[in-house]
Amino acid sequence: MENIIKKTLKLLVICFLFASCSKDETIIKPKPEENYSPYSNKVYEYKPAPGQFINEPASGFENVTAEAAAIEYAEQRLKNSQYVSLGAFGGYIVVGFDHSIENKGSFNGYDFSVKGNQFDNSSEPAVVWVMQDVNKNSLPDDDVWYELKGSEYGKPETFSDYSVTYYKPQNQRENVKWTDNKGNSGEIEINTYHTQDYYYPLWITADSYTLTGVRLEQKSYVDSQGIYCTGNYDWGYADNYGNDMIANEGNKNFFKISNAVKADGSNANLQYIDFIKIQNALNHNGQNSTGESSTEVLSIEDENI
Repeated sequence: MENIIKKTLKLLVICFLFASCSKDETIIKPKPEENYSPYSNKVYEYKPAPGQFINEPASGFENVTAEAAAIEYAEQRLKNSQYVSLGAFGGYIVVGFDHSIENKGSFNGYDFSVKGNQFDNSSEPAVVWVMQDVNKNSLPDDDVWYELKGSEYGKPETFSDYSVTYYKPQNQRENVKWTDNKGNSGEIEINTYHTQDYYYPLWITADSYTLTGVRLEQKSYVDSQGIYCTGNYDWGYADNYGNDMIANEGNKNFFKISNAVKADGSNANLQYIDFIKIQNALNHNGQNSTGESSTEVLSIEDENI
């Protein structure tokens, strides 16, 4: 009788745990037994907006005319900690890891970082999004992207559903025209410092394409020395000279999974993430041939390891 009772209790516990797990998609997934890297190991999507660093030799994408090749090259550049440009507004990159990143804030309260090339008053901020692989197919496809709120989140001058359509130029060394969903239009201007024939990605064959994301208000100004400055944002954005940078840690912005929010602004309460999307949040052309504001990314790192 005692053995039967023990077996029955054990079965009940197993059933309880199974039922709990099947209802809760935010449980921590088990870590792989082998050693894993703190850095992203795969690029799933790379869709930059047009820009002065697109198609050029220095960025490594010269003569890249296929989407798969562009993704592969972006992945290799990140592995070598070389910059990948996102171009103008809305350009983005999606990366994954060989493990889930946990929400535990092991590094000064932060979970992961994104390295850019920002310096004081030269920020080109990107909004960061995170996703859980809830359907467990190892792809960032049908699951939900959650925005990581930053200092500009919810402000009236921040547009949460902003779209820009870019139009393919017909001729070499021709500006890239754009329109947005607010009735505005403009151009990504060709400059003398970047001499490639086209700023429109060569691997995008469509006559136009549209990118949608969060747009921040630009803070550019000319200082007392006559130097053009893009300004900085307080915290929560990649490639931004913000107070989420940590001394002696280089050009890293640090992020907390706990800042993930649902579309209605409520906390997403994520216990782990599997994919990260970084997307340029400015639609702005600089002065004196400095070109468009374009986020650059050099690495993405799990700081809990």
